Amino acid sequence: MEGIHHRLVNVNGITMHVAEKGKGPVILFLHGFPELWYTWRHQILALSSLGYRTVAPDLRGYGDTEAPPSITSYSCMHIVGDLVALVDSLGVERVFLVAHDWGAFFGWYLCLFRPDRVKAFVSLSVPFMPRKSLKPVESMRLFFGDDYYICRFQEPGKIEAEIAHYGTSNVLKSIISSRKPGPPCLPRDNAFGIKPDTPIALPPWFSQEDLTFYTNKFNQKGFTGALNYYRALDLNWELTAAWSGTQVKVPVKFIVGDIDCVYTTPGMKKYVESGGFKGDVPLLDEVVVMEGVGHFINQERADEINSHILDFIKKI
Repeated sequence: MEGIHHRLVNVNGITMHVAEKGKGPVILFLHGFPELWYTWRHQILALSSLGYRTVAPDLRGYGDTEAPPSITSYSCMHIVGDLVALVDSLGVERVFLVAHDWGAFFGWYLCLFRPDRVKAFVSLSVPFMPRKSLKPVESMRLFFGDDYYICRFQEPGKIEAEIAHYGTSNVLKSIISSRKPGPPCLPRDNAFGIKPDTPIALPPWFSQEDLTFYTNKFNQKGFTGALNYYRALDLNWELTAAWSGTQVKVPVKFIVGDIDCVYTTPGMKKYVESGGFKGDVPLLDEVVVMEGVGHFINQERADEINSHILDFIKKI
């Protein structure tokens, strides 16, 4: 991680930690759950060496960025407000955007609300999700049941207590090493499938050093800020009624693993492949489905993702 510069920036009423390296056109990287700026370490080092200014914040509620206590402080308006203020602080009008998981979710909102600030978007794992008639949590409970992970995350304090019971390191290891396709469900008796007599092996692309970094940061910050993103889903739905049916008009490349839990959730693959995605995102340039790859794609296949990012943004 040598040469990566860390600083704190005041954005939208909070203090945000930012990691950056390099000079040139800005690539803004947005992480997901349960991650940090650190998930982009391979991309930061590779793309900064090729003439780009790589910028990766800890999002609101994560790592060394401030974590407001209220659930309502984690709406799409707050997060996009943070990102616009961050771009302003960089002294540029527009950025190349690369995002994964929750980062991609809010990347889509940034493109929807402020397309004037995004040159092009590389979305990993999460495609655009148009607003539906039902509130998200109600819809998820109806289709996937009460044990669906997003439903299980809704009650403040409850899943935090379960994480504390099993230990931050074990929970992170369980999530990051999971290869199970389909909608993730967390059984009431053992949410993360952790058994004291059965150690969980780390994947080859995620070291003990990486796990220790994540564990220390989540032990310091806690999980509530990160979980509040899930708890604000219905609030996002309420706030975005005026954007129902609006297309995203930013050049996009979408990359996903074929065993990603998002891509293999019922209905998602059909939406991506049947033309619905292209209809909502008319400037969708390419969809890349990587064989045998799971959810944490930018770490699992770092070199390939670096090449995909570079190939796309060089065309813009």
